[in-house]
Amino acid sequence: MQKKNTNSNRGMRIAAKVQTIVAEILRDNYGDDAIVAGVSLVGAEAHGGLQFVRLYYYSRNADTAAVQKRLDEIVRSVRFELGARMNQKYVPDIRFEYDDTLERAARIDELLGKISNE
Repeated sequence: MQKKNTNSNRGMRIAAKVQTIVAEILRDNYGDDAIVAGVSLVGAEAHGGLQFVRLYYYSRNADTAAVQKRLDEIVRSVRFELGARMNQKYVPDIRFEYDDTLERAARIDELLGKISNE
């Protein structure tokens, strides 16, 4: 008898669901907060047997330290609201992490532009 392939996408599905719900929570509950209003969730990863989800964000606010501090302050209330909106037995812990992909891409473009001009 052949062993069934247990490689499922459950972690990705949970992470995507958490990302969608947290984005709605940030929009609905913190839309009037000037710091949080400029935050866009751009990705999510589930870790630790789906007990932990890391949410990647990008912010239009240049002060990323202030944005991270504010997100760390509201993470408990966001998780509480997440538990109310999710249909799961356990609610994963969430952490926000800044995604600097756009800045790195801009830097690479700038360096490539300098090389092509030489």
